Amino acid sequence: MSNDFSFAINSINFDENYRPSDNSRITTNFANLARGESRQQNLRNTLAMINNRFNALAYWDNPKADRYSVELEIISVDMKVQGNEIAFPSIEILQTYIVDHITKQRVAGIVGNNFSSYVRDYDFSVLLLDHNKGQAKFSIPEDFGDLHGKLFQYFLSSNTYQQNFKKLPVICLSVSDNKTYRQTENQHPILGVEYQPNESSLTETYFKKMGFEVRYFMPPHCAAPLAFYFFGDLLNDYSNLELIGTISTMESFQRIYRPEIYNANATAGKIYKPNLGNLDHSVTQIVYDRAERNQLAVAQGKFTEENFIKPYQAILEEWSASCAS
Repeated sequence: MSNDFSFAINSINFDENYRPSDNSRITTNFANLARGESRQQNLRNTLAMINNRFNALAYWDNPKADRYSVELEIISVDMKVQGNEIAFPSIEILQTYIVDHITKQRVAGIVGNNFSSYVRDYDFSVLLLDHNKGQAKFSIPEDFGDLHGKLFQYFLSSNTYQQNFKKLPVICLSVSDNKTYRQTENQHPILGVEYQPNESSLTETYFKKMGFEVRYFMPPHCAAPLAFYFFGDLLNDYSNLELIGTISTMESFQRIYRPEIYNANATAGKIYKPNLGNLDHSVTQIVYDRAERNQLAVAQGKFTEENFIKPYQAILEEWSASCAS
């Protein structure tokens, strides 16, 4: 059934002139930043944060802290089912590029970073909620995330991915406010101090079905650990500058999205429990509507149900059953 799905990649620059495409998920964080009266100033401030953080981490041979800048591309992946002419928007990820203003080189950084998915919206905002309606105790469907995980791994093994990207992706997310993290003795010069959670989470389980492993590191001068989802060897498969590109980009986004955690005025200690009710934090000068994003996730989950899950249910079930778990 190798021809059941085909993929097409489109990209758009994330810069001060960025405007979301008609096909972009409206809950995507980038789109949220690029709307309203403050859109251009939002984008300028965000890019300045990323560049400043990159140069702070890449401090060697960089006395004025201005040697590097980061360029970003939003990668949209469209999927067609069995030759159907209508493409369904599958996922959006982020490609970093690192510009060295001394050597005049521009090199690709890590792909992935942010992760947006219509099918994930369906799983968490429709399927999971429906499964628990009227139930006295919260539970997870037995096959929760199976289809999404198989589709994602199928995309990674496709010619489309391999022709466009040299390395496997790394996704960088916020830590969970439902868990406690303990600092370990392990420390990396770029990723920083490693933390370990007290328990696994639904997000970890979901991403594991996509093939990802996860480790938690708090980079130098960061307020809290970040969750790095990866394949292979995170510490050795990527260069220092590649890792810095991901850290500077995603830490900056998290300072906007989760200021209670990543723009906190106190740094995480040896035992750390994130708190979204933390009042001791600074707010960036960047407008971000967190409530709107949560509301729209439900709408997009229902869109996925009506335009992808239901129309192709028989094909998806047959294909998923034919795949190795």
